[in-house]
Amino acid sequence: MVPQIAKVSLYWLGLAALAFSISCFGTQRLSRVRSRLYWVDVPNERSLHRRPTPRTGGIAILGAIVIGCLVPVVISWPDGRVANRTDLLWVLVAALMIGVVSLFEDRVGLGLGVRLSVHGLAAVGLVWSTGLTVNQIVVPAVVSIALGGWMATALTVLSIVWMANLYNFMDGMDGFAAGMTVVGHVFLGYLAWKGGQPSLAAISLFIAASAAGFLVYNIPPAKIFMGDVGSVSLGFLTGVIALLGIRAGLFDVWVPLLIFSPFIADATLTLLRRLLRVEKVWEAHREHYYQRLVLSGWSHRKTVWVEYALMLLSGVSAIVYTHAGQLWRLLILIGWLATYLSLALAVHSIERQGDSVRAEA
Repeated sequence: MVPQIAKVSLYWLGLAALAFSISCFGTQRLSRVRSRLYWVDVPNERSLHRRPTPRTGGIAILGAIVIGCLVPVVISWPDGRVANRTDLLWVLVAALMIGVVSLFEDRVGLGLGVRLSVHGLAAVGLVWSTGLTVNQIVVPAVVSIALGGWMATALTVLSIVWMANLYNFMDGMDGFAAGMTVVGHVFLGYLAWKGGQPSLAAISLFIAASAAGFLVYNIPPAKIFMGDVGSVSLGFLTGVIALLGIRAGLFDVWVPLLIFSPFIADATLTLLRRLLRVEKVWEAHREHYYQRLVLSGWSHRKTVWVEYALMLLSGVSAIVYTHAGQLWRLLILIGWLATYLSLALAVHSIERQGDSVRAEA
């Protein structure tokens, strides 16, 4: 038994190392001025970066993920458990569809309607082909809500589309989106491994390794950005992997929400604030909480390390949640809600302090 476990572990680690290497090498090549895909993101009034920076690193990330995932699609797992090849192929096809359209967005720009239509089409196609739906929402110790038919399908599609765009919204600071991907998918992979889903664990591992390879060149100060081809594709894949874990019974809907809560809370609260002010929420802006910290005087490095600490805490709390009773699960959720509301107030306070310092200067 031990030699078999060691064999499987080496198999996975080898594939993860391959994904990391492909992503790292590809990112390094794409960051060169001589690259044919050296498409530059020029700073504007809504940017946090100050110098023109290439934005095609997502090509390396997505390419590494696809190559890593194709191996278990083609080859059986060494422990005899074979991944659901059909579902995996649909996931890869949908991700590539999202990636190609996002690449055009990075290059020439596409209308909001076109982008959302493609995101929705990819999500609908995936749900239809795999039967992937959220059929139940449980509020621990309070209520269990059963979903069925069109409601379950609609909620699943909206969740995938929202996660894809949420990632894109939050990819505005050096090392942020890639770091969230590494941390988040390590936790998702651990839960899948622990729950007896080796193929799902491996895919999360490949995604984390691919993001880590890119992160080598994206840590502040970033030499390259991932662009829409990276952020939208990663968000799409993250939403799908989370839903696959829910369908497999590894965890309930709150676990992936907790793991990725640093992204979800910031993006959702910012969206609600802008909706209440009747702003055009589809337009680029610098009102996310992480952006406001940087604009208040925090460095990219300081801000991203604080965010990394928050990511680790939220991931650990998700693991604790899976072992807790119903009442403790409810308290964990309430605790994080209070935490994020407190952090929002703290950012507002930091902004006021920064304004005072600038006024005195």
